[in-house]
Amino acid sequence: MAYKPEPAGLKLRLVAAQRLKSVLAGDNFVPLGATDLVDGRDRALANRLITTALRRQGQLNFMIHALLDKGMPGKSGTFEAVLRLSLAQLVFLPDLGAHSALFLAVEATKRDPKARHLSGLMNAVLRNAQANSAKFGMLSDDLLIPDTFGDTWLEAYGEEAIDGFSDALLAGAALDLTLKDNDPELIDALGAEPVMADTVRIEQRDRPVEALPGFAEGRWWVQDAASSIPARLLGLEPGARVLDLCAAPGGKTAQLVKAGYAVTALDADAKRMERLKENLERLHYAAETIVADAGNFTPETPFKGVLLDAPCSATGTFRRHPEVIWHRSVGDVAGRVRLQRSLLTNAARCLDQGGVLIYCVCSLEPAEGEEQVDWALQSLPGLELWPVTSEELPGLESAVSPRGLVRTHPGMMPGGRSGGMDGFFVARFRRSEIG
Repeated sequence: MAYKPEPAGLKLRLVAAQRLKSVLAGDNFVPLGATDLVDGRDRALANRLITTALRRQGQLNFMIHALLDKGMPGKSGTFEAVLRLSLAQLVFLPDLGAHSALFLAVEATKRDPKARHLSGLMNAVLRNAQANSAKFGMLSDDLLIPDTFGDTWLEAYGEEAIDGFSDALLAGAALDLTLKDNDPELIDALGAEPVMADTVRIEQRDRPVEALPGFAEGRWWVQDAASSIPARLLGLEPGARVLDLCAAPGGKTAQLVKAGYAVTALDADAKRMERLKENLERLHYAAETIVADAGNFTPETPFKGVLLDAPCSATGTFRRHPEVIWHRSVGDVAGRVRLQRSLLTNAARCLDQGGVLIYCVCSLEPAEGEEQVDWALQSLPGLELWPVTSEELPGLESAVSPRGLVRTHPGMMPGGRSGGMDGFFVARFRRSEIG
């Protein structure tokens, strides 16, 4: 029997389906790397298919409901993942061609022992989708945000902002960097544009982060513009002892070192702490590192500053992690709120009299932000709000509320730059002095 070569594009479709299947099951999306697909073009295409399927998940849910009369077959291997990839290509990536979407979907289904009996169904459903691709391509962007969060966000941010959320979800995130030094030549070499303070943004790049100018020399680190805000608000004198709680992977730790503080970085995850150490080493920065639980850590001497980047629902990161808004539930948020209160309580205990506490989360949920401030002021004696002023955030004044709290969201344009930013909440407290 003559050797029959594998159809072009089939391998990347199979690899993409396996990765998407794991994300649909609850894993975080990690882009495919060279160990998954050696060819860079195949890898880029596979990642494009996956991210499109994830960003368009709400609209794909609507299509699947309309196309599968009996719903998604149970115990069907990669059938759902292949279907979503193929629908995403047919409706939202027409430049890739309809024929390959249908042909490769059927072939991929045949290669999966748990799904091959559904190859006929796959073909029929995709042909139906192809016939209705114009209609499906006009589905409302309202479907992009799940009901779990849509109503809360509409009330908190307004309709115009929610429209910006949808745009940001589809556009994805640019690459933001924090520079060690203001170097116009480096900014030009990176093809970047200044955003705010020491943050620059790269809209388009043709190489991995590690291959960008200045990486090996430790001249910058990756950090979203919103994530760079909290550490800038401590307002302490250089040399002050500062504790960075839940510090890994270390972007804020690096900022604190850059500001001249004596930094202690703490995280409960030993592996993530090793990554923090590696990042600091590349930057030629030094900080004390401790692997411990932030909820019960007791320092020998209180700190003048504490930065708590608390574990949260991470809904504000959906530009780079679109799956997060479909993975989270109301119960998940409630669980995070309880954890945050425990961490806030201990963070306050670690703070010296007159010291400054920064609380921040990469969440869009008021329960993890504004409501936590109200709780802290009522429940933690001696802690008072130190309002942030709009003058402290030039180019992002609209993020500062009348109470002096900072709330960014993906519809905002830092420094007037396109590309949005993560959803972040920041509150600044001061511990009152006695006597």
